Amino acid sequence: MDHMPNGLGNGKAHEAFVAEWRDKAYGCFSSGHKFCRNVCPVMQVTRNENHSPTAFHANVVAMEQGHITVEDVAEDYVHCTQCGACELRCPNTLMAGEFYRARTRTVDVVKAMRAFAVEQGVEQPNWKRWVEATVDAKNEPVLDVPVSQDNVRNWAKDLDIPVGGETIMFVDCEAAFYRTSLPRAIAQVLQLAGVQFGLMREQWCCGGPAREMGYNEQSRFLAQHNVDDWRAIGAKRIITIEPHDYVHFTEDYPWHFGDDFDFEIVHILDLVAELIDEGRLQLTQPINRVATYHDPCRLNKRKGIHEAPRKILRAIPGLDFRDVDHVTQWSYCSGAGGGLMIEKPEITAAISEQRLERAAELEVDLLVSACVWSERPLTTAGLAQSPQIEVRDIMEMVAESAGIAVEGVRELAEGGMA
Repeated sequence: MDHMPNGLGNGKAHEAFVAEWRDKAYGCFSSGHKFCRNVCPVMQVTRNENHSPTAFHANVVAMEQGHITVEDVAEDYVHCTQCGACELRCPNTLMAGEFYRARTRTVDVVKAMRAFAVEQGVEQPNWKRWVEATVDAKNEPVLDVPVSQDNVRNWAKDLDIPVGGETIMFVDCEAAFYRTSLPRAIAQVLQLAGVQFGLMREQWCCGGPAREMGYNEQSRFLAQHNVDDWRAIGAKRIITIEPHDYVHFTEDYPWHFGDDFDFEIVHILDLVAELIDEGRLQLTQPINRVATYHDPCRLNKRKGIHEAPRKILRAIPGLDFRDVDHVTQWSYCSGAGGGLMIEKPEITAAISEQRLERAAELEVDLLVSACVWSERPLTTAGLAQSPQIEVRDIMEMVAESAGIAVEGVRELAEGGMA
């Protein structure tokens, strides 16, 4: 296959890519019921079969047959939040068991195709600019919020959090520079419960978004710095406060570093649920609201974390919690993941609007989230509802119910960055 259609691409590279992914593509169960397509949040909005999980696999087959190249389909692969719903709803998994989820691996196929496109010089303009800005500042640009490595710990002002230690709290870029009330609330909750933790000497972006967009080399560059920093300060356990970081540290970092990556990765929801169970964290202040919970895709669908947040919400006095089970939420999404919000913000907005419409059916006034990146588009969609639905992070609610005041922190930190 030395000559490619349209005269594009390296034939040997094309052949190697197809050889690696052809079995996964042929393993795709193209169901007449369109299970994967119906549960896909992007397909629910665009209704374009080119954006379907089935098409993502079928393209690899077409590439093997020499009908198309990566240039022909690269833009289609933008239309994926990497939520993982298609893998759960695939008949391979539903009918044959979780073991066969590995046969489809749609998220990995999307990431691989995006990386192959970048290698072949087929880049999406907004992703390219985003990754270049991230590498330059060592943190993501966070959607027009000023970012500087000098200010990455401004959110922790006056909290007396040490640098270093066996347990480190990793604060993602969005929380560190924009939603600074969130890491501040979490830090005070952990301090109240007696959890010993520190911060990095110099925290860079986790590198996960770059990998999701196909920029593996840049992802590895950022990840290597963080791992080196953890080892230098003696860290053994990393507390993540954001679902994307949790996925990157448990999936992408082992992909980058193999068995050399030997850190324990903990998500804040699992930790706080444990602290409540042990009686180390008491939630006593009532929050008299009517709320439902939005399962972050990377926690519920990708990592199976859905019991801990519900346990936490049910422990908050005064809260009228109207649940939607985690299986139903397989088709729910904010649209903010996988780089979609950067390249196709209008689709992200439509997905978030659909999510808030579903919340409104429960007659709630509060949608609780556990993903800081999701909260921007969800908040915008909530304000458009009538009556409006507020979006809050679950950990800010935990802090409030524990009697911790975190008001004014965002203004404090943004003032420090001005």
